[in-house]
Amino acid sequence: MIKGKKKTELTMDTILQKVTPFDIYYHFMPNKDWKLNSVTFSPFKLETHPSFLIGNKYGNLTHVAFNNTALRGDCFSFVKQLHNLATLDDVLSFIDNSMGLGIRGIKKDYEIVTSSYKQPEITKRNTYIQVITRKFTNEELEYWNEYHQNITDLRDNNIYSIKTLYFNKQKFPLKDTELRFGYFYDGFWKIYRPFGKKREKWMPNNVPITIMDGKDKIKDCDIAFINKSKKDHMVLSKVFPCSCAVQNEGIACFSPENLEYLKANSKRQILAFDSDTTGKNNSLQITKLFDFDYCNVPNEYQKYGIKDFADWAKFEGLGAIEKFLIKKGIIN
Repeated sequence: MIKGKKKTELTMDTILQKVTPFDIYYHFMPNKDWKLNSVTFSPFKLETHPSFLIGNKYGNLTHVAFNNTALRGDCFSFVKQLHNLATLDDVLSFIDNSMGLGIRGIKKDYEIVTSSYKQPEITKRNTYIQVITRKFTNEELEYWNEYHQNITDLRDNNIYSIKTLYFNKQKFPLKDTELRFGYFYDGFWKIYRPFGKKREKWMPNNVPITIMDGKDKIKDCDIAFINKSKKDHMVLSKVFPCSCAVQNEGIACFSPENLEYLKANSKRQILAFDSDTTGKNNSLQITKLFDFDYCNVPNEYQKYGIKDFADWAKFEGLGAIEKFLIKKGIIN
């Protein structure tokens, strides 16, 4: 009979039985002078202003590079991205060998090394955002004027121009050349950079996902028009006062409390998400689940890159939207 030691499977779980995600980040971060939830210098490029964060917002350690938000994920993604590894198996082998865990490779003194520093307590936490505001620039006002919003509209909707932004008490890198607005919600901030990259446009953001814009406008309505963004809500309100907005196109925005409120204060609920494939798929799921109706920008506008009511208003004016809603029987 052939005898021998059973070979241990190399998986994420077997690695995390020996070391923590913090150990992995700490081992592979070139700069050891970093703290959890504080912006530090990126390991992916040389830079003069810190733009990289390892944090535990959701109770698990994750990272994000604010200057390239494709570089984000957990500790295994970090090693894969940092060392340009092709597969998860490559990542696991690299960690095992580099840290000397001895699962498949040679065991080194990783236990002595990992005990030489204190493990942080990893609990779910909220992001802390501080904003220093400034007067709106002419460029900023011109941007909002294209969507038929004036400075009074911006003030009424708690929209501010940002001079300086602090994320977890660390100065957040903003370009002087970019438009940046702060949406304020009773102690919470959602930062909007309209011309930023897709994953950067709404960062940082600590607004609870169940907060609704214009909730107070939905009172004894025949129809509640539910938009997917503050800007869409602001535009629709110009032609249809019973308008509100959720934080995104996800189902999590519709908490039991929000759903009960909408049903109690309107006879009919109409969802107005984007007219692209993602928006339509999300709308189909939500309308079926909650018995909502759905109204999107006509498909023919997609050839102009228009998929929401805000961009339609910019393209053709509020009158075009009003005529459309009359045709749909939403406005009498």
